[in-house]
Amino acid sequence: MTTAANIREFLITRRSRLSPADAGLPDFGGRRRVPGLRREEVALLAGMSVEYYVRLERGNASGISDAILDGISRALKLDDAEHAHLYDLARAANQGARTPRRKPASRTQQIRAGTQRLLDAMTFPAIIQNGRMDVVATNTLGRALFSEMYVHPQEPVNFARFLFLDPRGRATYRDWNDSAEQIVALLRAESGRVPADRALRGLIGELADGSSEFAALWEAHDVRVHLAGIKLIHHPDVGDLDLSYEAMQLITDPGLQFIGFTAEPGSASDHALRLLGSLAARAPEEIKLER
Repeated sequence: MTTAANIREFLITRRSRLSPADAGLPDFGGRRRVPGLRREEVALLAGMSVEYYVRLERGNASGISDAILDGISRALKLDDAEHAHLYDLARAANQGARTPRRKPASRTQQIRAGTQRLLDAMTFPAIIQNGRMDVVATNTLGRALFSEMYVHPQEPVNFARFLFLDPRGRATYRDWNDSAEQIVALLRAESGRVPADRALRGLIGELADGSSEFAALWEAHDVRVHLAGIKLIHHPDVGDLDLSYEAMQLITDPGLQFIGFTAEPGSASDHALRLLGSLAARAPEEIKLER
């Protein structure tokens, strides 16, 4: 899909979810031909002409100002992730897909030796991934936690591919629907940041061809920030784990994100995580890391 088409579909899906009441507009009743707000209502709320907004919704973002983008964000009640995504799409439209804001992560991206030593010193599961959801690095406990991903993996090991195309993904993620929505929203945001990433476009095509659920979620044009939350994991060796995660960008390695997983101290998940660490440390063959 072109940048112009992405702008068009993103704006259409955002205004379709808002009613006049949501936007603080009077609803005079009668049959509305479109779901959500009309184009002229968005233009009114954004403080711009209807003609200009129609041009933008058709994908023509040439020369659009930050003030206009901010007005549209307010009118459509975009959250921070959606606001940033709109800016990314407008930037791509003006710069062209050949000049992305940041360089896409390469397929063989490596971390520095010091970063790996830091991972190895951590006592909780930790991974580093790029914007395509490829696993770039992990510590022993992180690999043990997601051991099912390493069963006959396709390189590079990828969370989205595991979730949508590997049957083990459904068994691993007890909150599969929420995880699926989250991963697609993250990939959608990444596609706005780096539209020239061929590996990302290839992954999206592979997922859309192989999973109707991914294709449907992709068409929703939702985006999300991935900073903290809860993951409900089922591990074949230690059972269910309710884990908190914290994510942060690596300043020294732009495009890479660190994610650490912890359990509530003294909880059943904490005991299961300790058991998993013991199994992984004692003998790799005792935990099914290479099924």
